[in-house]
Amino acid sequence: MSKKKYDFSPNEFVVYPAHGVGKVVSIETQEVAGFELEMFVIAFEKDKMTLRVPTHKATDVGMRALATPDVVNHALKTLRGKAKVKKAMWSRRAQEYEQKINSGDLIAIAEVVRDLHRQDDQREQSYSERQLYEAALERLTREFAAVAGGDENASAAQIDSVLVNRAA
Repeated sequence: MSKKKYDFSPNEFVVYPAHGVGKVVSIETQEVAGFELEMFVIAFEKDKMTLRVPTHKATDVGMRALATPDVVNHALKTLRGKAKVKKAMWSRRAQEYEQKINSGDLIAIAEVVRDLHRQDDQREQSYSERQLYEAALERLTREFAAVAGGDENASAAQIDSVLVNRAA
């Protein structure tokens, strides 16, 4: 049997759009409905979840490698920008924010964090606003930490510093 080339290998961090950063634990073969399928086994430790993604479908579902340091710097630049809050109804904006978070695109997630971040002197967030903000912030923090080598607290502090010191 010849060794196949995969886009991802065991012990490598990857980003799965709907769940964020996970680690490829192994590549295994399973029989599903009478067919042999090779699957990436991805562990999301924080969520205590394991996901199996068919190797041939990985790129189709949007699974990707961690962002490069250049993309992380672009995301930080996005965070420093002025919040762009549209005048559309909240339900429509919430839907757009949810799509951006689940896209797995680091820049889009940074836009959500930037747009939903509240300074101390601003009005308080609604429950749904807070939920979206925290989900986006968590995804951003986890990927920053994985790219930097692992410390989520340091990544959270870096993001917080950028948000607090940005132009109002």
